[in-house]
Amino acid sequence: MVSDPVGQGFVVTLARPGGNATGFTSFEFSIGGKWLELIKEISPRVKRAEVMFNPVTAPYGTSYLHSVESASLSFGVDVTGAPIRDDADIERIIAALGGEQGGSLIVVPDTFTDVRRDLIIELIARHRLPAVYPYTHFAESGGLIAYGPDPAHMFGRTADYVDRILRGAKPADLPVQQPNKFELVVNLKTAKALGFAVPPTLMARADRIIE
Repeated sequence: MVSDPVGQGFVVTLARPGGNATGFTSFEFSIGGKWLELIKEISPRVKRAEVMFNPVTAPYGTSYLHSVESASLSFGVDVTGAPIRDDADIERIIAALGGEQGGSLIVVPDTFTDVRRDLIIELIARHRLPAVYPYTHFAESGGLIAYGPDPAHMFGRTADYVDRILRGAKPADLPVQQPNKFELVVNLKTAKALGFAVPPTLMARADRIIE
């Protein structure tokens, strides 16, 4: 469950970990552009996107922010960071977004926001905003859209590394691998409640639709 193994100091490089640790990253930063694309697809009038993360628990959050910013020109969206440190910050940022037209929220992978997902989803619903989340359980908890790696597939791939290490391979020689299978979950019930029409093209691409 590590987004940035190099930046967080676990390995030297992804290709050559160099120590006694290797594995599979839980995300890759380029996913930020996909999150923004999904928001624009379900709410074409979006003109602003806030990227929410706690800089203490998710110091890598700026890398996701830069990824979203890089994609923003293609979608005509103004992107800004939304650093949070407590529940009051969450409430303030979402309330401010709700007070302007064309606002939206992107929540990056972060244990801080993960354990506060019910609060975030409730506030987003109150202000009727489009939002995209990194884990499928956000959509299962009432979030509008979730897009991220398939954890079952990711953990299943680790069995090969466990086998190779038990047979004598050195972790330092096994490259850290990035996710290669992703899940898109759309909560149709939430979309209807918030007044968003889910395009047929988005429905067709969804791995799962919650009704």
